[in-house]
Amino acid sequence: MESHEASMSINMYTGFTRLCKGLAVVLVGGHIVVQILPSALSYLALIPAKTIPFAWNLITAGYTEQTVYGAIISTIGLLFLGKLLEPIWGSREFLKFIFIVNFLTSVFVFITAISLYYVTRLEIYLYMPISGFQGVLSGFLVGVKQIMPDQELSILKLKAKWLPSLALLFSIAISFFTADSVSYLPTIVFGTYLGWIYLRYWQKKPETKLKGDPSDEFSFSSFFPEFLRPVIDPIATIFERMLCGRRSETSNEERGYTLGGSTLPGSDPIEASRRRERGARALEERLTAELLGAGKKGEESERDVNDNV
Repeated sequence: MESHEASMSINMYTGFTRLCKGLAVVLVGGHIVVQILPSALSYLALIPAKTIPFAWNLITAGYTEQTVYGAIISTIGLLFLGKLLEPIWGSREFLKFIFIVNFLTSVFVFITAISLYYVTRLEIYLYMPISGFQGVLSGFLVGVKQIMPDQELSILKLKAKWLPSLALLFSIAISFFTADSVSYLPTIVFGTYLGWIYLRYWQKKPETKLKGDPSDEFSFSSFFPEFLRPVIDPIATIFERMLCGRRSETSNEERGYTLGGSTLPGSDPIEASRRRERGARALEERLTAELLGAGKKGEESERDVNDNV
């Protein structure tokens, strides 16, 4: 029995995808580089005053962890969330999500830092090195919310759909007690929002050849408690029109896409519900496979012990 439980415990920490392992090496490697060569931080991290000549740091900043704690959290988050999302999205879509969310998050953080400088005239906003994978991790949590919103997390005793909201709320609360919140809070905020924008409007669905998830269950107001949604919805509509043009107006009354007055297949809430069901089913299949694998390992270990006796 003990060997069976040990096998189950070990199996939880295996089965990570090859892509996630490679990206984890990049994160750890980036942290080691800036520790050995501190001057490399000027070329890898996002420093708004230097971004114009060093535009590549809009990409490299997301893969550069300055602290050992950040490297550990980002690596663990990448491996476990990637183990969940990549099999459902596919490796190509998973990598595309990481690249786009990371790049756009850096762009918006850069714009925010420049704006804060012109408002406050504090040079810290120009020269503070900003980096880390937390923006992409925040986007991953939005992905978990999309594919399995009603999955209950046994450890936290809450549904997965609240993970991005709670992570953002926790980060905001921590910012009141830290002096360098500007180095991570905008990244988390924009990572969450841009992760939602990508999945809501841009992610391609090979099975329908359409984009996005127009379901009400994945609307922007779904990140907030029920009593706040009547206030959030009008504000969200304004931002949708600003960022996505008239796209939000092209949906029909059921929030599906239309062509000649008829709803296109796969673009309505039913298709979004099916997608979430597939995500939940994929998770259950993965967990079942891991449990069966752990059981087989436990039986084999017990058999070996008996043979030795």
